[in-house]
Amino acid sequence: MTAPDTARTGLDREYSPSSRVTDLDVHLARYATDSARARADLPVHLDVSCGPLPEQRLDLFPAPDPHAPLFVFVHGGYWQELSKSEAAFAARDFLAAGISFAALGYGLAPRHRLRAITAAVGDSLRRIRTGRAQLPIAPRAVHLGGHSAGAHLVASTLLDADALRLSGTITSATLISGVYDLEPLRHTYVNDALGMDADEARDLSPLHRMPARLPRLVVALGEDETDAFTAQHHQFVGAARVGGTEVTDLVVPGRHHFDLPFDLADPDTVLGAAVLGILCNGH
Repeated sequence: MTAPDTARTGLDREYSPSSRVTDLDVHLARYATDSARARADLPVHLDVSCGPLPEQRLDLFPAPDPHAPLFVFVHGGYWQELSKSEAAFAARDFLAAGISFAALGYGLAPRHRLRAITAAVGDSLRRIRTGRAQLPIAPRAVHLGGHSAGAHLVASTLLDADALRLSGTITSATLISGVYDLEPLRHTYVNDALGMDADEARDLSPLHRMPARLPRLVVALGEDETDAFTAQHHQFVGAARVGGTEVTDLVVPGRHHFDLPFDLADPDTVLGAAVLGILCNGH
């Protein structure tokens, strides 16, 4: 094996979260089954358009109070896998806390380029926040959340010039196991579907676009992550704090890339307690 091949193999492993788990299929199946149960069992589930593209839709689970806070979750899958159908697993916990929940869908690579994916998610989230998505609720506060690629998409939305003018109306954002510098991904298997060049990777990297201040953040990572994901987490937390953003920095013992999202609104977990503490207390 040549030296470049060896380097590629090592980088592939560092940016492959599944390299740290032996039961990936179990967690992916639970995303799907828990989401399906939420759609079947919760009192109200609505499939709502939130943009002109067919993929711009969300599964909405409204709380009884139409003015309750709304948590909008953006799924992961390296921008090329999964969908909103597997992203409603936390709906039951949020509704139990009196919080409306929505799982956002978006187009995937390779059919869509990453610039287009990022722009579409940003458009959907802005429509939700400004009322242009025509939701049957009027939340008094909107909170965003994303896992892995979804964390990148949420961070990118908050950093977009148009969104920054609205950032004061986003109460908080929760970023789980995110990728915030895309340049290393250009040199891994992930880019086989994305096809990023250096300019696109830089333009779409939140770490290269940090503003003076973002809404309050919960930035979370499982303790059992690769060194690359751990480094990205700490770099983003540091950059956000330098800009004056209030950050709750969580590295959660006993959790990894794929099971940490299940804690999102579970009050008996480190992540769930932090998220619900912000949403329920309104600060």
